Amino acid sequence: MRNRPRTGVAAGYPATPANEAPLREVKRLFCFGIGYCAEALIARLQGQGWDIAGTCRSADKRAELRARGIAADIFDRARALDPATLRGTTHLLSSVPPDDDGDPVLDACGARLADLGDLDWVGYLSTTGVYGDHGGAWVDETTVLTPATIRGRRRVAAEDGWDAWHQRTGLPVHRFRLAGIYGPGRNPLLQLRAGTARLIEKPGQVFSRIHVADIAMALEASMARPRPGRIYNLCDDEPATPADVMAYAAGLLGLPPPPSIPLSDPRVSAMARSFYAENKRVRAARIKRELGLAWRYPSYREGIAALAAAGEGAI
Repeated sequence: MRNRPRTGVAAGYPATPANEAPLREVKRLFCFGIGYCAEALIARLQGQGWDIAGTCRSADKRAELRARGIAADIFDRARALDPATLRGTTHLLSSVPPDDDGDPVLDACGARLADLGDLDWVGYLSTTGVYGDHGGAWVDETTVLTPATIRGRRRVAAEDGWDAWHQRTGLPVHRFRLAGIYGPGRNPLLQLRAGTARLIEKPGQVFSRIHVADIAMALEASMARPRPGRIYNLCDDEPATPADVMAYAAGLLGLPPPPSIPLSDPRVSAMARSFYAENKRVRAARIKRELGLAWRYPSYREGIAALAAAGEGAI
């Protein structure tokens, strides 16, 4: 990276000059996969004058993004990406999941991305599913990865691919392992109000969660103070049972919690069963310590209460 003088730092965390990334006059974020998390990050950056570009999977989504001033193109591993789309990129984020053949972004665009050269930051969004099942015990970034599902094993392979790409190219890759994501439009308040909420019985089962706004804050903090090669867990401070979370959300709406059903019930999807096959409590102490972060929503209670106050789940 060239040594450019820094003129500012994004709000929401303290500045540490010795550890901050130099700013360019024009900052351009390119997102492979403009989905839920990338949209939250874009919302933070667009008001600061960032140039935003990226990919999506449909023509309708591309048109909607372009109408909002985001240079978007359709991408999949079978579709060549116009090299001009990547021109001027300073920061790169990938949230595209791996498939049966590997990581689509690395496979289709890895060499082209390496040719960009002087990137200030690269982020890859992974999942805490890489840790596998730990019987409810705590895990952190130093825990050995023992994924119990095909999805988890694919993610480990994708992470290894991004790490190898980092080692080979010297570009500043950061890996973020996300817990269960909730936020506006995606939360138990809406499920309860729609009558689609289900409470699955499995004694001792806990999950870690993270509000999408805290994901965006953490990514922006990492972009301002990069630590190439670093791995960060993104989860709040209080792993909780599904029953506790659902009961809290139902109480805010004045509704009864949904009746519980056994994990063996045929209404429970194969995807849901795979989530319940892994039981762990995830720590995110590293990113808070290194980047000086404090979660806006340190538990599901603050996050769900804020969503309810904003009208989520209202009649």
